Amino acid sequence: MSKDNKPSAVEGFKADSNYLRGEIAAELADGNAFFGKGSIQLLKHHGTYQQDNRDQRKAARADGRGKAYSMMVRTKIPGGRLTADQLLAELDLCDELGDTTLRVTTRQGLQLHGVVKGDLQHVIQRINQVQLSTLGACGDVNRNVMCCPAPYHNDPVHAELQALADRLADYFAPHTPAYHEIWLADGDGSEPQLVGGGCEEVEPIYGKLYMPRKFKMGIALPGDNCIDAYSQDLGLLAVCRDFEIAGYNVLVGGGFGVTPSAEKTFPAVAKRMAYVPADRVRDVAEAVVKVQRDFGNRSDRKVARLKYLIANWGIDKFKSKVEEYFGGPLDEPVAEEVWGYEDHLGWTDQGDGRWFYGLNVENGRIKDEGSFRLKSALREICSQLAPRIRLTAHQSILFTDLAEGQRAGLEQILRTHGVPLLDQISAARRWSMACPAMPTCGLAVTESERVLPGIIDQLERELAKLGLSDEVFTIRMTGCPNGCARPYNADVGLVGKTLGKYTILVGGRRLGDRLNFIYKDVVPAEEVVLSLVPLLIYFKQDRQEAETFGDFCHRKGKEDLEAWAAQRESRT
Repeated sequence: MSKDNKPSAVEGFKADSNYLRGEIAAELADGNAFFGKGSIQLLKHHGTYQQDNRDQRKAARADGRGKAYSMMVRTKIPGGRLTADQLLAELDLCDELGDTTLRVTTRQGLQLHGVVKGDLQHVIQRINQVQLSTLGACGDVNRNVMCCPAPYHNDPVHAELQALADRLADYFAPHTPAYHEIWLADGDGSEPQLVGGGCEEVEPIYGKLYMPRKFKMGIALPGDNCIDAYSQDLGLLAVCRDFEIAGYNVLVGGGFGVTPSAEKTFPAVAKRMAYVPADRVRDVAEAVVKVQRDFGNRSDRKVARLKYLIANWGIDKFKSKVEEYFGGPLDEPVAEEVWGYEDHLGWTDQGDGRWFYGLNVENGRIKDEGSFRLKSALREICSQLAPRIRLTAHQSILFTDLAEGQRAGLEQILRTHGVPLLDQISAARRWSMACPAMPTCGLAVTESERVLPGIIDQLERELAKLGLSDEVFTIRMTGCPNGCARPYNADVGLVGKTLGKYTILVGGRRLGDRLNFIYKDVVPAEEVVLSLVPLLIYFKQDRQEAETFGDFCHRKGKEDLEAWAAQRESRT
């Protein structure tokens, strides 16, 4: 192997780890507040990241700690489906062993922040005690499998989507017993008693090196791409015939991570590769995973995602290789494309005499702060009404299986705790989301979650002046270019460029199947809305019938938008 193709350091950590064991168990007991470099990488596969709270760095240095280390713990929840008791258990953990907040992720999972190393094993044990798991929530494996969470009981299609998400999540989960040995075993660990484990075996899909990089799957409907199928490494778009799923259009190569200093990196929406009958979808998924496993770049993690392999090979060569692994030819994709996107907020009839209510959770953060007491409201709802819970890809919560007589009670609990109902939330806020960024994300170069609400406040005022308050367009913000909140296919993307400054992207759309483009770069946070206002004025004056803001910007293009804004500025 040439020097240029030398495996990355992370590949070495995985190769030497004995299937994700490494030095984790020993370092859990070493008395330090942090893990070593190898364990940091391996721990991701177990569902946890080591972080450093930058708000607390000064105090940490003053008392000799160096950095304010803590762990983020992510629970993997296929399709976002959990029970009221499971949500209550996570709320208990955030209060007892976290930073008192819980977070709904953009992939339908839950995250705890602020867990100290000494509590990590206990936290993971308690998550597993309520029949949830953190295994494979992060790392170089298939992560949480997403699907539409809406519980339409008169529609077997939605139930099948959830069932497929469960099957794929189980099938592509790491099989190593290391997770059970390290976190869940009884006794002193010398003779591990595997909890739900089994005898040690070589990973049947991943092998000892696992994937070259993280891998993401999502399942959607043409009429409801609420999980952004085109942002996934593997997207499955259901094709329905006579109210049943006949098969899936297979989409490959989506991914939004970008390294600004590396021109070789780029965001990508997935490409249409093939159509597969419903009974062969797992086989195709396995073939795609294995092709990426065997041919993805293991030397340079910046270009290790599936999108780069497809960019290098082309979709035709990639499909041919997938067919080799699949064991036969694959049909061309059928005509079905994405045409709708729902956020499932507000009251909806499930079709079985019961209802679900979709609650907007701004940027996914569950907390009690002043008169806004969302965390307390969730405790009361879960304890008194015992709904089933679904998490959405837009960081919201669905309370499902509610009787007609429980509707007023749920609304009253929310009002009492200062939690706004749907009619009290603007369209701009409803369709916005942000990544956590500062202070804990090690990749963040600036703020995201903590500043987006203020930006939305400003934007709401400007939209009201223009008579555009009811206009629906997605606004997504990240504190770095890695794209965790999916900013690159949004109508408006705000991507952290440097401290306090952002790249403004426009021209994507809510359907999620088109990338946006850079309109302005290195824009201070206080000028973001001021930069968007000329485009909104232009949109109001020159839009076509029923045209969305994203479609308008896409139609006009960067040069036209810049010229119009410059001309308007010269007049004023």
